[in-house]
Amino acid sequence: MSIFDRFIQKQVDAAVRGQLAVIENENTFLIGTRPLSQSERDRYTYDRADILEQSLKAWRINPLARRIVELTSQYVVGGGLTVNCKNVPASKFLDQFWNHRLNRMPVRVSEMCDELTRTGNLFVILTTDAAGMSYVRLMPASHIDEIISKPNDIEQPLYFKLKADLENLSPEPVPAYDPNNDDLSKPVILQYAINRPAGAQWGEPDLAPLLVWLSRYSNWLQDRARLNRYRNAFLYIVQAKFASEAQRVQRQNALNANPPKPGSILVADDTESWKVIHPRLDSSNAEKDGLALKKMIAAGAGIPLHFLAEPESATRTTADAAGGPTFRRFEQRQQYFLWMIEDILRVILTRRAMVDGKINKQIHLSVTGADISSRDNLSLSQAAYYMIEVLANLRDRSLVSNDEFLRVIYRFFGETVDADEMLKQAKKDQSNDQGKDLSPKAGRDGVPDKKVISPPDDGLGDINV
Repeated sequence: MSIFDRFIQKQVDAAVRGQLAVIENENTFLIGTRPLSQSERDRYTYDRADILEQSLKAWRINPLARRIVELTSQYVVGGGLTVNCKNVPASKFLDQFWNHRLNRMPVRVSEMCDELTRTGNLFVILTTDAAGMSYVRLMPASHIDEIISKPNDIEQPLYFKLKADLENLSPEPVPAYDPNNDDLSKPVILQYAINRPAGAQWGEPDLAPLLVWLSRYSNWLQDRARLNRYRNAFLYIVQAKFASEAQRVQRQNALNANPPKPGSILVADDTESWKVIHPRLDSSNAEKDGLALKKMIAAGAGIPLHFLAEPESATRTTADAAGGPTFRRFEQRQQYFLWMIEDILRVILTRRAMVDGKINKQIHLSVTGADISSRDNLSLSQAAYYMIEVLANLRDRSLVSNDEFLRVIYRFFGETVDADEMLKQAKKDQSNDQGKDLSPKAGRDGVPDKKVISPPDDGLGDINV
């Protein structure tokens, strides 16, 4: 090879190395990359998977994490949910779906609320048979690898891509529910998320900001338990003048062979003294440290300390005042959860309407839950009771209208109603009652005719009364 060739070869090698040498940053480092369909406001894939794994582990082994999740479900779901639907065919179908043994919705709603709190995301799989009956299953958020959404709207998912080790369940991405292009033969996924930043695809678990402090409190408590265990342990130190090392070892072996028992009497001469060494545990400082850690957990969870078995204050007034913001938080979560269940039921009715002409897609449907706090109902009822007399006097003096009277009264009841619509319905019901002849009609002999009541189809026939 000539000198010219070797010079050219060096230039070529330098150019190749310059092209291959890429500065390592967030865009080129493999673990920090994001899929093209993922929002920049979402966590990195590895970070999200780590948070979901830690949240599940904390819920399994940490009592405080388990209690925080349970409290949310107990207040949001309460004693159960009620589905309200005035359409008779739709109401019967919803009742069949709700109590189907493969759906068991009365129990599943609590599991759905737990999963939503634990992961911040709820992926609901809907499968529908040929008769239009749908079945609900929950896909763990950790099984979803990527959410493929519309290019112009990140909140409208198109497909959900499963992780590579789960492709045996579905080798192709599972489609999201699309009301304009729905196929009953294929399962679809509905996604719901809480604590989701604007412009993000994924939600955040309620336990995410608490994981560090839950770990620190658990480690602190474990250290305190270990110290308390050895607090009563002690060691004897025997000091004496020995002529040689062999004599000291001989004395130590003798004491180890026959250690003094508790309550026994030791007799020693003036050349030998006994002392005791034991660990010292400063409980006053430890109590403040543990309370500070627990306050951080309670603040992150949005609940007062007495919800976590920590009676910070002995007064009931302070405890009631601390529960106010907590109840507001649970009300907001309950509002979202009820909307979520209502949205699922509407999708189920829409799929049923594709095979059943009796089901109307545009029906009125609502889902209600239990009251967050019964104490609020007592205070609202007392306030409304005192306001009725005041507003009645104002209405009698023509100072307020009937619409304003109803609006203010229901406001003190804590309910929002359409006063004008209620008055129209009341006048309509009153006119219908006046038009009806409620007195029994006399027969031929002056005796009121018998009325025939037809009970439901129970095989017993008509009943004459």
